[in-house]
Amino acid sequence: MPLSVAVAGASGYAGGELLRLLAGHPEFSIGTLTAHSNAGQSLVSVQPHLRSLAGHVLVPTDAHNLAGHDVVFLALPHGASAAIAAELDGDTLVIDCGADHRLESSADWAAFYSGDHAGTWAYGVPELPLAPGIDPLHLGATKQRERIVGTRRIAAPGCNASTVALSIAPGIAAGVIQPTDIVSVLAVGPSGAGRALKQNLLAGEILGSANPYGIGGVHRHIPEILQSLRWAGAVDPTISFTPVLVPMSRGILATSTAVLTPGVTAAEVRAAWELAYAGEPFVQLLPAGEFPRTADVLGANTALLGLAIDEAAGRVVVIAAVDNLAKGTAGAAIQSANIALGFEETLGLPLDGVAP
Repeated sequence: MPLSVAVAGASGYAGGELLRLLAGHPEFSIGTLTAHSNAGQSLVSVQPHLRSLAGHVLVPTDAHNLAGHDVVFLALPHGASAAIAAELDGDTLVIDCGADHRLESSADWAAFYSGDHAGTWAYGVPELPLAPGIDPLHLGATKQRERIVGTRRIAAPGCNASTVALSIAPGIAAGVIQPTDIVSVLAVGPSGAGRALKQNLLAGEILGSANPYGIGGVHRHIPEILQSLRWAGAVDPTISFTPVLVPMSRGILATSTAVLTPGVTAAEVRAAWELAYAGEPFVQLLPAGEFPRTADVLGANTALLGLAIDEAAGRVVVIAAVDNLAKGTAGAAIQSANIALGFEETLGLPLDGVAP
């Protein structure tokens, strides 16, 4: 019998993407869908592309309405998930797509967010390499996947954070790049900022323009990236991180560079990424000389990486493309839920994108 699933925040972009993917999942049956200001409306009045779910009506977001389901996805603003999650049964699998449970450090939470630190859940990036002896749960894990198995609380990643971490962590774990002086510049679609009306996200503001934001070390995904790099074995990593809004509705193209470790060969560099992602269905390293586009991953739970070495600068260059709503958020959440529940990891998740 399929497991019953509730989605809180079903009227938002992340909630809508969760439902698009969940609607085709053979082991899940979609139950209660909640919203805040849109409560009382039919789902298709706010998510008109979800025709298979036309019979659903949005109800208010509270723990009472979410209770009684096998799985609950929380697609809520930062700071809104923790209180509701605390009221849900411990046997319920809860996946938080917000930031409330991603960070281990309460000091990092205080510096980049507000309110009380809610604690740390298993991080929903299964492919993330873990250095020997670094696994915080002391499970002997070599990939984050092993920390997700059997858990009932999962923190889905920040889309920018997981994209950069997947780009850089293999080189850190293998020791072929230096953990300091990492630079990442990202072209990102505005859907990553959510569906709320904001002036800087209006079409008149972003069409025909590229707009940097979160400049100078203040972006909230920075501590999440550094945490992942420390798990991969970095000691005191540093990163200069600059996202740039570009006029595409969804997608991330991240260009990350890091200093080569002296004496490391080009073959050793490429082998580090090949070994890290060998056999991974959703994170794929492209052949030498090939680099991804955001169009190649549209709608897919796929991260594509291209790798080059800038010999003159002594740096490794990694280009990563993901769909921020799919692999960046909702797809990662469902992939992690599959692992936690003992299902095939790829179940219900598209590997292929949509073109043109």
